[in-house]
Amino acid sequence: MTEYLDQYGTLALWLQTLIALAALVAVAGAVNWLLKRVLLRFAAPYLDDRTDTPDRGAAWLATVIPLLIISRGIVLVPHLPEAVVTVVVNVVRALIVLSVAMAISWALNYANEVYARRPEARSRPIKGYVQVVKIAVFCGAAILMIAVLIEQSPLLLLSGLGAMAAVLLLVFKDTILSLVASVQLTSNDMLRVGDWIEMPSMDADGDVVDIALHTVKVQNFDKTITTIPTHKLIADSFRNWRGMTDSGGRRIKRALVLDQNSVRFLDEGEVDGLKRFRLLDAYLARKQQEIADWNGHALAGDDDAVNARRITNIGTLRAYVIAYLQSHPRVAGGDFTLMVRQLPPGPQGLPLEVYCFADTIEWEEYEGIQADIFDHLLAILPEFGLRIYQQPSGLDLARLGSGAP
Repeated sequence: MTEYLDQYGTLALWLQTLIALAALVAVAGAVNWLLKRVLLRFAAPYLDDRTDTPDRGAAWLATVIPLLIISRGIVLVPHLPEAVVTVVVNVVRALIVLSVAMAISWALNYANEVYARRPEARSRPIKGYVQVVKIAVFCGAAILMIAVLIEQSPLLLLSGLGAMAAVLLLVFKDTILSLVASVQLTSNDMLRVGDWIEMPSMDADGDVVDIALHTVKVQNFDKTITTIPTHKLIADSFRNWRGMTDSGGRRIKRALVLDQNSVRFLDEGEVDGLKRFRLLDAYLARKQQEIADWNGHALAGDDDAVNARRITNIGTLRAYVIAYLQSHPRVAGGDFTLMVRQLPPGPQGLPLEVYCFADTIEWEEYEGIQADIFDHLLAILPEFGLRIYQQPSGLDLARLGSGAP
């Protein structure tokens, strides 16, 4: 009978403990529901409706209240072993630290989102700095959580970090390098979201879509994404096309390769024929007067044509191309360079390079303007007695062998 009463008493004690635990969990759950489902719902109209980041941060912060209830209430549960109470209290306190750290993390995310809406955010993003602060917050939270779990002072853990400094430097080497690179990129305004960059060493050629602490994401023109370590942008060279974008003009730099055998002097009849081109009126009048004055003074009665200055077809073509570009409605003027120059001749012919700027930075428009210019120049070449150099193909050789023209 005594043994039965002892078993009944033990069962009653466990039943009291379970009921108290269930009541504690129910109260904590009810408070958690009340905070997150009711109070946060009432507060929603006063929060930023363009993002749910404040809601998530507030939810993590609200988690602290039910955790405090458990931490304070577990000591009131009857008949629990002291060791169990200690473990639960320590674990709950560690979770409180984690909840506060997560709330701070979401608050930093929201601060970054609010800053990103400002106009200067594109040129000076703070995402890298926010990530550094978050790393510091979570490192501090980890130290506090360990200190709470082992019931030791955080200062004791921090004192032991001195011996681990070398290990930490090794572990966080990339983070430190990325932080320094982020500061340099931002302070020197070397990179912004939206910039078109080229970095052949990383196979990157496209627009910057994200600048973070450790990585910079570039969306290439084939829609692939290249991820570049931030410190690589300081260690290696890259080309930023922002200057072209800001200027409003895009450079055209392409050469017509002329057959050198077609370069020659123009006779009087050919010069008169080229006067049909209105773009050449001023050039031909000035050039003929200049040559006539020079020949009249320098020849001094010498009738040999080899000693006289004469107009060439390639010089006239160069003058025509310059006048054509100057009159073109889509070629930028003003401070933009515009010239037509000869490059050194070679076995592939004589390059006549066009160097100017289109009045747009849009790729499709730019290619269309460039193509229109060279379509015209290629078609107008025979009027000047010039030919484009082209290596003979199999069809050319076959015609030559058959005697066909």
